[in-house]
Amino acid sequence: MRKLPLVAAMAALLLVSSTFAADKDNKHEGDKPDAALVQPKSSQTTGTVSVEGQRIDYKAVAGTLVLHKHGDQSDEPTVSMFYTAYFKQGADPGKRPVTFIYNGGPGSATVWLHMGAFGPKRVVTSDDSHTPAAPYGLVNNDYSLLDASDLVFIDAPGAGFSRLIADDADKGKRDEQMKERKKEVYGVDGDGHAFAQFITQFLSKYERWNSPKYLFGESYGTTRSAVLANILQNDDSVDLNGVILLSQILSFDTSIDGPEFNPGVDLPYALALPTFAATAYYHHRLPQQPAQLEPFLREAEQYALGDYASALMQGSRLDDARKRAVAEKLHQYTGLPVDYLVRANLRVTGGMFEHELQFDGDLTTGRLDSRFSGPSLDPLAKDSEYDPQSSAISSAYVAAFNDYVRRQLKFGDGLQYRLFADIDHWNFSHKAPGVHGEALQQSTNVMPDLATAMKTNPNLKVFLNGGYYDLATPYFAAQYEMDHLPIPASLEKNISYAWYPSGHMVYAHEQSLKALHDNVARFIEQTDNVK
Repeated sequence: MRKLPLVAAMAALLLVSSTFAADKDNKHEGDKPDAALVQPKSSQTTGTVSVEGQRIDYKAVAGTLVLHKHGDQSDEPTVSMFYTAYFKQGADPGKRPVTFIYNGGPGSATVWLHMGAFGPKRVVTSDDSHTPAAPYGLVNNDYSLLDASDLVFIDAPGAGFSRLIADDADKGKRDEQMKERKKEVYGVDGDGHAFAQFITQFLSKYERWNSPKYLFGESYGTTRSAVLANILQNDDSVDLNGVILLSQILSFDTSIDGPEFNPGVDLPYALALPTFAATAYYHHRLPQQPAQLEPFLREAEQYALGDYASALMQGSRLDDARKRAVAEKLHQYTGLPVDYLVRANLRVTGGMFEHELQFDGDLTTGRLDSRFSGPSLDPLAKDSEYDPQSSAISSAYVAAFNDYVRRQLKFGDGLQYRLFADIDHWNFSHKAPGVHGEALQQSTNVMPDLATAMKTNPNLKVFLNGGYYDLATPYFAAQYEMDHLPIPASLEKNISYAWYPSGHMVYAHEQSLKALHDNVARFIEQTDNVK
């Protein structure tokens, strides 16, 4: 994946390489009015899944809900949002939890969490190497979350089978209408309001207003969850029982993708160091291999926020002897050559690390999951030029879902499933809670949104999950964000954590998937308030 300036680099949080972006099957969403999109559609099927030995019969609904401008169904339709919902047969809907699940991107379909984590079927991929080509294995998901909650997988506007709606018959006016739709929806705030409208509409359609309610977002989906939790809580009066975050990024100033374009903000380099250390440990690139990973990471964390952060803050005031000493220490944690670290001014971006760690073997290290490796496209480049993990598993997920949704869910005949929305520009500016007037953040930070939701609903519980081998959203950056969340000390007990020996898509490692399932199911059981 190519590296971009800071704001553009935020869009690089796409779960897979942009080379998998959706084809524009209808460049203007078709050259005729979208009459077919204005009416909600659905297909109902039934199935059975065995979750850790427990048989669960379920009803599946694959369908669309139509959003309207200002949330009023008398206003013009704006988005047709696709979802797949799984309801446990025989359960009391008033007491049965319901969890709304989505991937990130921004603008990604929710194929990853659906087919890799919590749906009743799971695609089989190789653990840390390239999955062979089709046919791919689709198996019973022993770790589906259906044992703990009903599930609603939601595709972002424009992704999957979701579509923006432009229904003017005049092509010129229609194109202008589509531009306006994109401007309204493709941004931090517009996206949050679209998901909020979808959820409240779903609660009404399926009579689930009195159910325990949860959000589960991955990657940019965690950004969305913070915004969405605040909107639901304080605009729509929807108290959530819990927010579950996977591979979190709330403040984009912590990202190790593109920090060189934000000089003076050295925090990303320090927060990524423990993940660099974990990756070097995994690939046996350290000058002295520790006996165990986690004690080594605790040591790296302490150094990152101590001597390393102090040295970075000195900037050009750091003398050569101290710089060399820090480089030698970084060598012990990263395996990168001392001279390289000195030339890099002690500041190694994610792309630089991915390119250099296994340079002598002409290998590029994975970004989303740094356990993966692949042949370097250009050994003389400065940064990695693709993500071996994305290349290793994306085709399996896409093929498996396209087959599953049509054969088993009976939806999508004649339609293209778009892995990503056709986004020309994503508006990362954000109006934080409590800001008056038109003042907008220029670097997205939704920590105030999550904090506001927690303060206005002091019973809200938050569960943060992450992988040690995630270079897209390093786990220590997520921990740092939570440690600096602007909430009173009394609410800190409402946040819990779990870390896994896996990457961004924690569930791509089967043992971590089991642990993730067990941890999330336990979290829901402890917070659903059902007596």
